[in-house]
Amino acid sequence: MTSDRLAAAVPPPAPSERSFASAAISTFGTNICVAVLSLANVLVVARALGPVGRGDLVFLTTIAMLTGTLASLGVEEANGNLAGIEPSSRRALATNSLVLSLALGCAAAGVLLILMAALPGVAGGSDPHLRWLALAAIPLAILQIYLQFLIRADYGFAFTNIASVVGPIVTVSVNALLLALGVISVGTAMATWVGAQALGTGLLVWFVARRLSGFGRPDRRLAGRMVGFGVKAHAGRVMKTGNYRLDQWLLGAMAGSRELGLYSVAVAWSEALFYLPEALGMVMRPDVVRASPNEALRRSTRVFRVAILLTIPLVAALIVAAPILCVTVFGDRFRGSIDDLRLLAPGAFGMVALKLLSNSLTAQRKPMLGNAAIGVAFVATIALDVLLIPAHGGAGAALASTIAYTAGGIAVAAIFARTLGGRLADFSPRRADVVELSRRVVSSLRKPR
Repeated sequence: MTSDRLAAAVPPPAPSERSFASAAISTFGTNICVAVLSLANVLVVARALGPVGRGDLVFLTTIAMLTGTLASLGVEEANGNLAGIEPSSRRALATNSLVLSLALGCAAAGVLLILMAALPGVAGGSDPHLRWLALAAIPLAILQIYLQFLIRADYGFAFTNIASVVGPIVTVSVNALLLALGVISVGTAMATWVGAQALGTGLLVWFVARRLSGFGRPDRRLAGRMVGFGVKAHAGRVMKTGNYRLDQWLLGAMAGSRELGLYSVAVAWSEALFYLPEALGMVMRPDVVRASPNEALRRSTRVFRVAILLTIPLVAALIVAAPILCVTVFGDRFRGSIDDLRLLAPGAFGMVALKLLSNSLTAQRKPMLGNAAIGVAFVATIALDVLLIPAHGGAGAALASTIAYTAGGIAVAAIFARTLGGRLADFSPRRADVVELSRRVVSSLRKPR
C-alpha cells in the first residue's frame, strides 16, 4: 500500500480511550523519574571515575545508542503508524521487529568493526574489550525502540513507562553498590548499562507476548512495507539523534575524554528539558495517526504552545542554577561544565519544535517534510561543531547545538504550518493555553483511581 493509499485508509480519530492529560502527566513524570535516576547514576560514576572515566563510558554508550539508531532504518515509525491504523497486522509487526532488529543490529556491528579497523581514530582510544560489549548492545537498542512504538500505538503508555524506569533503577543501584564496595570501573559500569538495557527490552518482549497481540508468523510483504515507510522517516530520526549525540562523539574524538566528561554533565542536565516534549509527543502520537489533517494541526499546535510555556521557566531555572547543578552536585572538578550548560539550555525551545512537529508530520504520513527541517539542524550541528570544537572544546559544542536546534525549530514550524494549512501565529502561546492546561491537570488529579 502506498503512502497516499495508507493516508486514505486512516479511520477517524478513535474515541478517547484515556485522558490525554493524565497520560501526558504520567509519562512526563516517568521521564522526570528516569532523568533523576540517570543524573544520580552520572553523579555516582563521575565522582568515582572522574572526568576521564566518565568520558570513556559516555563514548562507549554513545557508540551503541547512535549506531542502533542508524541501523534501525526507522522501522519503529512504521510500527507506530501501521499498528494504529491496521490492528490486524500487530502480531506480524511484532515478529518482524524481532527478526529485523537482530539482522540489522548484527550488520551494523560488523560495519562498525570494519570502520574502526580502517580508521582507528573513530574508536577514540576506548578499550577494545569494552567496545565488543557496546557492539553487543546494538540489537537490544534497536528492538527496544521497535517494541516501544508498537506498544504505544495501542495506548500502552503505562507499561512502557514502567519498562523505561526499570533500567535506570538497576543501573544506579548496581553502580552505587560497586562504588560502596570499591570495585567500580569503566568496565563494570559499561556491563551494568548493557545488562539494564537487556532487562528493559526483555520486559517489552514479555508484554507484547502476554498482554498485547503476541507474536505471529513473520510477514515478508509487511516487512517490506515497514522498511519502506521506515526508510522515509529514518533520515529524520538519524539526524535528530545526531543533533544531540553526534556532538559528544566528535568532542571525544577531537578534544579528548576530559572535555567530553565535562560536557556530558552539562548534557545530562540540559536533556531534562527534552523530556516534556518527548512525553507530549508520545501521548499525542496515536491520536495524530488517526486524525484528519485539520485535527492534527489543531492538536499539535495546541500541545506545542503549552510545551513552550512550560519550557520558559525551566530554561531560566537551569541557567541560574548551573553552578549548583554542576559544581555543588558533581564537585569542583566539573566547574568547566557551568558555561556548557548555560549555552545548551536555550536550545530547548528549538528542540521542542523539532520533537513535537516532526513527530506529527511523520504520524500524518509526511516524514520527508519533517526530515527537511531536521536536516537544517543536522547540517548546522556538524558544520558548527567542526568550526567551534577545536578552539572552544565543550563550550563550542554547546553553542553549536543551541544554534542548530533553533534553526531546525524555525524550519520545522514553517514547514508544518505550510503543509497542514496553519499559520505561524498558531505557534504563539496564549493565555487560554495556561487556563486549559491547569484545568486538565486538576481534573486528572481529582479523577478517581
